[in-house]
Amino acid sequence: MTGLKVLVIDDERPALDELTFLLGRDPRIGEVRSSDSATEALRVLQAEEVDAVFLDIQMPGLTGLDLAQVLSRFKSPPPVVFVTAHEEHAVAAFELRAVDYVLKPVREERLAEAVRRVVEAGGPAPSGDVQIPVERGGVTRFISRSEITHVEAQGDYARLHTADGSHLVRTPLSSLAEQWAPAGFVRIHRSVLVALPHVEEVRSEGGRVSVVIAGTELPVSRRHTRELRSVLTRRET
Repeated sequence: MTGLKVLVIDDERPALDELTFLLGRDPRIGEVRSSDSATEALRVLQAEEVDAVFLDIQMPGLTGLDLAQVLSRFKSPPPVVFVTAHEEHAVAAFELRAVDYVLKPVREERLAEAVRRVVEAGGPAPSGDVQIPVERGGVTRFISRSEITHVEAQGDYARLHTADGSHLVRTPLSSLAEQWAPAGFVRIHRSVLVALPHVEEVRSEGGRVSVVIAGTELPVSRRHTRELRSVLTRRET
């Protein structure tokens, strides 16, 4: 895909102008439209098609997340790239099938990577596995939600565990429990969330229940035992 037509949305004029300029320098971009209002941008998107939307999150009135939610209901929603100074909205952004999540100040090479992801999407953002952005050593990488075996609460943060290690994200466990329930994540303790597809065993001994994930035994609190058994029963029927 070349000659992409993209729409840039940011209520701050300097950021809008910079992003418009940088995207215009990319040889894969054919036309860059811009808007300083999500509401106005929505009117544009309802009237004409674009190949991708680059938008800020925190804007007055209709926020970037609100706009992405509306776009997700379009018959053919364009790929969305969030460009923001706030990393704490990343999980919510990818729940909305965002193609990428770019942090300000924007580096041209990082923006080029976002355009590459748009090109690979080749149209609407995929409806498959959710990609979660994680930071390690100042580098952002993406892991698939399906790789996550369990999640532990760490204050206002959550630690995502995979077979290859763990990653800290700035999202409360309570938010993930609500957002990821449809994907098979169940709370077994007030501070632990498990992915049912990764549960290898459910053990019960002396009134105590635990689950085994990747060889690790995790205790289930009495409060959450009935919920876990109910969920497992529904999955078997």
